[in-house]
Amino acid sequence: MARHRRPRRTGPGATHRSRRQLAAGLVGASALATTLLTLTVDPAAPPAADRSPAAGTSDVAQQSRH
Repeated sequence: MARHRRPRRTGPGATHRSRRQLAAGLVGASALATTLLTLTVDPAAPPAADRSPAAGTSDVAQQSRH
């Protein structure tokens, strides 16, 4: 009958290093995805003629005073 061996214990440095590598990989994948989306997706509409392209937008509707 085969003997069961206790799994090899990894030190705290190995876990920390693995987490750092995973985080670095996720950051790199996110940056690549963002770059590809920026290059392939066109804006829905051009900016309005009376606004500069860098101006912020507002979600609050304004009433007309006619």
